[in-house]
Parts: sequence; C-alpha cells; structure tokens
Amino acid sequence: MQRLFSTFPHGWPGFGLMLLRLAVALSAFLNTYAIQEQLSGWELIALVLLSVTLSVGFLTPMVALLTPVLRLVGPTSLTAGSAGALCIAILSALALAMLGPGAYSIDAYRFGRRVVVLPPRD
Repeated sequence: MQRLFSTFPHGWPGFGLMLLRLAVALSAFLNTYAIQEQLSGWELIALVLLSVTLSVGFLTPMVALLTPVLRLVGPTSLTAGSAGALCIAILSALALAMLGPGAYSIDAYRFGRRVVVLPPRD
C-alpha cells in the first residue's frame, strides 16, 4: 500500500494537502447538490460518500482519481461560466491523486511510515 503514497508531509505542506483535499471534496459535494434532482438515490449517496471520504483522507489517490471520472461521465451542472470551474476541479483532483493525502489524514495514520526498533542480538 505504501506505493500509492509518495510521502506524508506534515507542517505547512501537510496542511496545504489537507486544504486541497477539502477543496476537491467541497467541489464534488457542491456539484452533487446542484444536480441532485437528476441523480438516483444510490448515485447521490455514492457522491456524498465520495466527498466525505476525500475530506477525511481515506484511500485518497484512488478516490481522487474516481472524482473526475464521475464528474465527466455523470450528469453535470454546466452553465455558461462553469466549464472553467469544472476544469479546475478536475485538475485539482488529479493533482491530489499525484501528491497524496498528507500527514493529516486517515491514510497517514493507517499507512504512514513506521520506525521499527529491533532488539539487540545476544
């Protein structure tokens, strides 16, 4: 599982990745809210679950790659000026998938680097 994540930076870089996760999740959630009449019940639940999963940082690279796929193949709320916003949301999700979740996530807690201290040989 370590191959899915490059590193788990903490401090300001980790905080920046947390903000990026929240921005992508908020974008997906707001898009879901805007088109909720067009979605079936299971699609609505799946998209809200996707937003929550991104917010807490669980399986971030896979979920971040799934986000633009769902935005492109599912119904979207494109109006005259929102095509640029859709491009920014997709690029942000792809950047998040490449960068990883950061230290302030469930992924860092579950899959972060560990220090193994071996006992001395007798």
